[in-house]
Amino acid sequence: MNENLLGKVKQMEAPPASFWQKHGAKLVALLFWIVVVGGYYFYANLNNLTLADSLNTLVDFLTNSLYGPLFYIVVYALRPLLFFPATILTLLGGFLFGPIGILWTVLGSNASALLAYSVGRYFGQDVLDNEENSGLIQQYTQRLRQNSFETVLIMRLLFLPYDLVNYAAGFLKIKWQPFILATAVGSIPGTVSIVLLGGSFGTLDELVAGDVQVNPITLIASVALILVSIGLSRFIKKREATS
Repeated sequence: MNENLLGKVKQMEAPPASFWQKHGAKLVALLFWIVVVGGYYFYANLNNLTLADSLNTLVDFLTNSLYGPLFYIVVYALRPLLFFPATILTLLGGFLFGPIGILWTVLGSNASALLAYSVGRYFGQDVLDNEENSGLIQQYTQRLRQNSFETVLIMRLLFLPYDLVNYAAGFLKIKWQPFILATAVGSIPGTVSIVLLGGSFGTLDELVAGDVQVNPITLIASVALILVSIGLSRFIKKREATS
C-alpha cells in the first residue's frame, strides 16, 4: 500500500466534524457581542447615559488612562476571534491616540496576525500533506513555503484581506518566523496611512455632530503611502520572477 493510498484510507476513517468544531468560533463571537451590547444597554440605562456620554467615557478611558493603550492592543489581538474589521480598529488607533497610535496598532495587528495564523495552522493539520508531490496544489504550496517571506510581504503590500492572509499562511504551514517578519514589514505602509487618516477626523464631538472634516494633507499622504506600497509589491514580484 503506497503513501497516497494510505493517506486516502486515513481520510476515509476520519470522523466527521462535530457541530461545535464547525460553528464553535462563530458561537463564541456571537456570545461575546451579545454580552458586550447587553452590558452596554444595561449600564447606560442604569446611569441614564446617552450614546454620546458613553462614547466620551470610553474615549476618556482609552486616551487618559495608562491601561488605555494596553486595552486597545488586547482587543486588536483578539479581533480575529471576534470577527471585527481590522480597518475600523486601525482608524480608531489614529483617531484616539494620534501618531503614537501607529505603535499600538502595529503591536496589536502583529499579535492578531499571529493568533489567526495559529488558528489556521491548527485547523490545517495534515491538510495537503497526503497529496502527491507532483500535484499542482502541492507544488504551489511548496513554493509558498520555500519563499514564505517574499510571498507574505507581497500580499501585505497589495492590501489583500488581512485575516485571509493570516489564516491561509497558517493553513499552508508557512514558517511563522518569516510570516511575522513579512507581516511586520509589509503592513507598515498600510498601517501608517490608515492611522494618519483616522487621526485627521477631528474630535469626537465633531464626529457625533456629523461635522467630519478630513485634513487634505493627511489624505494625500495616506493615498501616497498606499501607492508606494503597491509599487513596492510590484517591484519585489518582478525581482523574484527574475531571480
